[in-house]
Order: sequence, then structure tokens, then C-alpha cells
Amino acid sequence: MGYRKLGRTSSQRKALLRDLATDLIINERIETTEARAKEVRKVVEKMITSGKKGDLHARRQVEAFIRHEVAEVKQIEKTKKDGSTVKVNQPIYALQKLFNDVAPKYADRQGGYTRIYKKGPRRGDGAPMVIIELV
Repeated sequence: MGYRKLGRTSSQRKALLRDLATDLIINERIETTEARAKEVRKVVEKMITSGKKGDLHARRQVEAFIRHEVAEVKQIEKTKKDGSTVKVNQPIYALQKLFNDVAPKYADRQGGYTRIYKKGPRRGDGAPMVIIELV
């Protein structure tokens, strides 16, 4: 078998990987179990490779997978018709962050965009915990 089932149905597994991948893109570092981290690594590395391509087809493929979440909010100044300026909050979404910030960082790198650190067992059930981050 080519992947881990993670004790879930296929739709639950896809939702879990979507959430973890989106969180990793937004925060650039998350803490999770080792099995989940190894599965989300496959997904995120493919997304960053698509982000490096940067064309419309790659953008739509990534958009179909990751969640539509706000990564950060920037304040910009807009000019009204009467000439006065107003500060407006503009959200930056996870998709924009991937294509504008994350993917250009790895333009000269041929894969291996993530790193996994082992942390130790979880207190409740002893599951091996890791920290996965973007290099």
C-alpha cells in the first residue's frame, strides 16, 4: 500500500491532510504525530513544486486542495475618488502565501522543502510526536 490510512475513512483522511497542509503553509511549522507528518510531507512538497511552476493550471490544482483560510491581514492605503486616503485591511490567503512567499524561497531547490524533528511521546497515549517545518 502506498499510503497510511491513519485510522480514518478516505474523506476524513483527505480533510485531515487538507487542514494540516493549509496550517503548515500558513504557520510554516506545526506539531503533530509522526505518521501524520510523513503523510502531509508528501502533499506539501507537491504543492510547493506546483507553486514553483506558478501557472494558472498549477494555481487551480492547489486551490482545489487547500482550505480558503486567511494567512495574515495587511493594512494598505487606498485612495478614494475625492483624493483622500483610507487604511483598509486586506487579507492574504494561504494560496497567495504559497505562490507569493513560500514557493519563490525554494526556486533553486530540487525538493526536500520540509524537515521533521522528533519530539518524544505524547503524554496521553504515547504516540510519537514530531515537529514538521518548512526548511
